[in-house]
Amino acid sequence: MYPIIDLVEHQTIATVQKEEELELAIKSQANIVFLLMGSIFNVQELVDKIKGAGKQVFIHVEFIEGIVADRTGISYLAKNVKPTGIISTKGNLIRIAKDMNLMAIQRIFLIDHSAVLRGIKAAEQSQPDAIEVMPGIMPHIIEGLTSMTPYPIIAGGLVDNRREIDEALHAGALAVSTGKSELWQ
Repeated sequence: MYPIIDLVEHQTIATVQKEEELELAIKSQANIVFLLMGSIFNVQELVDKIKGAGKQVFIHVEFIEGIVADRTGISYLAKNVKPTGIISTKGNLIRIAKDMNLMAIQRIFLIDHSAVLRGIKAAEQSQPDAIEVMPGIMPHIIEGLTSMTPYPIIAGGLVDNRREIDEALHAGALAVSTGKSELWQ
């Protein structure tokens, strides 16, 4: 039902926030890269490099300079850059991406119980391929979310060590995204 499940070969996702981290992500065991940097001038080159290494790439559309996070921006990415999918906090962008045959991950922030409920409701409306929850270091919340929604959960944010990855996976997360390159192996 959720094709993203079939993409995950390595349960740690490389989150790239600086260009100098890209080579580490490409050489890592992670088969999915979350791209949280770039601009309209280099995003195509970055995506091609990641895809050329046999990896899937999801672009966080709100972090790419020069590309507006709207229908036209998503259309540009879908037609020209051709990532595997996008990441966004905005449900309308998730729906647009899905309409353009891109996979989509909805990012929600777990700041309190009402934020959790709002995030689940937003995901029900936008129908993403997965939900990325931040911070990803709250296994009991992740476990609760997996019973509240059918969407695969990706834990991300503030993940500093292997124990936290293992705890998130044990709690039911499909995968864990982290910017710590030493955890990509």
